[in-house]
Amino acid sequence: MKKAKLTLYKQLLAIIIIIVGLIFITLLLILPKQILPVYEERMYHTLEQALIVSRNDIANTTSDDIGYIYIYNDVIYVSNNLSSIISLDTGSILRNVTNKDGKFTYKNKTYYYSTYKDLNYYKVAITSNNYIIEIRKDITKVLIPIIIVVSLLIVAIIYWWNNIIITKIEHLKEKIDNLDNKNYKDNYLFKLDDEFIILSNAIDNMKLTLEEADEYKNQMYQNISHDFKTPISVIKSYIEGIEDNVMKPEDGIDIIKEETLKLEQKVNSLLYLNKLNYLKDNDKDLVLGKVDLQDVIKDIVKKFQLQRPDIKWEITFSDKNTNFNGSYELWETIFDNLLANFMRYTESNIKITIKSKKIMLYNDGENIDEDIVNNIFKPYTKGAKGQFGLGLSIVKRSLSLIKYDISVKNEKKGVTFTIK
Repeated sequence: MKKAKLTLYKQLLAIIIIIVGLIFITLLLILPKQILPVYEERMYHTLEQALIVSRNDIANTTSDDIGYIYIYNDVIYVSNNLSSIISLDTGSILRNVTNKDGKFTYKNKTYYYSTYKDLNYYKVAITSNNYIIEIRKDITKVLIPIIIVVSLLIVAIIYWWNNIIITKIEHLKEKIDNLDNKNYKDNYLFKLDDEFIILSNAIDNMKLTLEEADEYKNQMYQNISHDFKTPISVIKSYIEGIEDNVMKPEDGIDIIKEETLKLEQKVNSLLYLNKLNYLKDNDKDLVLGKVDLQDVIKDIVKKFQLQRPDIKWEITFSDKNTNFNGSYELWETIFDNLLANFMRYTESNIKITIKSKKIMLYNDGENIDEDIVNNIFKPYTKGAKGQFGLGLSIVKRSLSLIKYDISVKNEKKGVTFTIK
């Protein structure tokens, strides 16, 4: 079902109509009813004062608005204007007068009264609700122009504000449409520090992130191509040498096997990294348990000791409990890639320590360049001696899957990697 298009202007217009309607209802219908008790209180006060002033002289107490009834020695006296105020006989009026102050309705009209009783006489002052009706009319006459003027001002202000908002939204849409346009320049100046600036900055950060990702992707493709090209070129040259009888097959076959193994390792690393990225991006949970890292570290160290018998290894387990989340294979991959990196840079000493549920790996090689220390875990980040690859990136992604983090710190001599 297609949704009806409702522009921001139409939405704001609907809100204005609702607000103005509520103002009209409140001021013209609800407010008069709410302040009616105030007017009635003033009406009773006026009638009481009239009774006090009138005393017993009906001739001198008649008025256009208030009528009087006096009862003296069982004789009833009424003011001359009583019949013009209410067309009801005196007896019926007195039957409706039941309290000191009160009101009653006759022919859809409300009448207010106040009484005064003494030893010798009983007095009643009565008037209609004409005064309250007039007050309401006067209030209405005053309020309607005010409401109209205020409503027009509200419409004008919201229309002006709506145009500003629409301009900002159109600008933000323009920025989003040009996320992939490197030549686009944002010349719009926000005059207010509001949420639109926050959104604009977020779009700028998104654009920068996309540009960095694109640059990283291009750089990675170039590095992968270069990394794969070298062993392929070596294999190709040896095959051509054998075909041209420049060398004997048995002389080149070992080199071809060695380069093929290197190429296979690179392909496997790339596939493994892609697998880790897939698991992370798709929130795939690994079925993991606990693994004793003492066993993993001892097995891995034995392998690397054969490669570099000149290195002194210092392994310390300060914690009695060396069980960590994960699997043997995952931690084997992590340590294998870390120590393979160490083999290239270590001079003579490697320390592995587990303490306070942290794993610290130190080598006494040269420090990492500060320019790349924050990016060292990205794929194909070039390090010292022009070395680059996927090892540390695999370490980072593998640890992330089992909810661990890794950081690197340059020491006075050497480098320390910390997993926690």
